Amino acid sequence: MRMYSARPGGTRYHPVPARPSAGTSGTLALLAGGAPALGLGGFGALHSGRPAFVAYLALRGLVGAFSRPRAAPLVGLAGWLCGNALAEHHHAELGWSGIRWEGGHYAVFTAAALLLAVPAALPRRTVRVSVVRLDRPH
Repeated sequence: MRMYSARPGGTRYHPVPARPSAGTSGTLALLAGGAPALGLGGFGALHSGRPAFVAYLALRGLVGAFSRPRAAPLVGLAGWLCGNALAEHHHAELGWSGIRWEGGHYAVFTAAALLLAVPAALPRRTVRVSVVRLDRPH
């Protein structure tokens, strides 16, 4: 009797990829934080507010999609640091606008990373059960 089978070459087999640790994801997010600054600087939209915020938000979601869910706070913190220093203020200086404003930015960056990390971390295989007929001639 065969209870479960999954063929690696089949269309229903989707193995869960190995995800980096939380520290590695945070480091990757911090290192990747300069990429939107270079792109936004080329378009002249580096300190314009919304385009910079959306660019960093998209990058946090992308890094979060490849990370573990417990890495979301580190990815959000890296997004806040890079977005605040490179997109909002000049010359890579951190600025402080109050706990509500900066805490909101951190919460949104963390939520973007977590929103894409959780569905990607869910198990992809389901156990299929089939009924075995026991109609044997006697």
